[in-house]
Amino acid sequence: MSVEDVTPRTVWDTLRKDADAVLVDVRTDAEWNFVGLADLSEAGKQPVLIPWQVYPSMQVNGAFADHLRKAGLSPLNKLYFLCRSGARSLAAAQAAKAAGFPHAFNVADGFEGPPDMEGHRGQVAGWKAEGLPWRQR
Repeated sequence: MSVEDVTPRTVWDTLRKDADAVLVDVRTDAEWNFVGLADLSEAGKQPVLIPWQVYPSMQVNGAFADHLRKAGLSPLNKLYFLCRSGARSLAAAQAAKAAGFPHAFNVADGFEGPPDMEGHRGQVAGWKAEGLPWRQR
């Protein structure tokens, strides 16, 4: 199932302008707690936190689509899925589309993006590297 990649900056602009746009962060509890979260307060929103894989086993969350519905999301929402680098979020967006959420998008390069030459993330591409608002939990 085809899912469009959208740049973090475009997602940020859309979240601020479109009441139906939602950021769904599919990373793990450990990542939310120790790496940080997108700060959507300027947009009057909070990210929806639903892990795609459950830590520490990293098994795919079999109730993912149910969690989307329980979070109050509907097929009318534009859902932007975010993970560390854009891989898990792509799988989550594909699953959301298959579960009846037609407006599912992947945040390209995720929250931290790929590692730089020294192996550090958050410097090259992604939400943090683009200078978008984020905070520690």
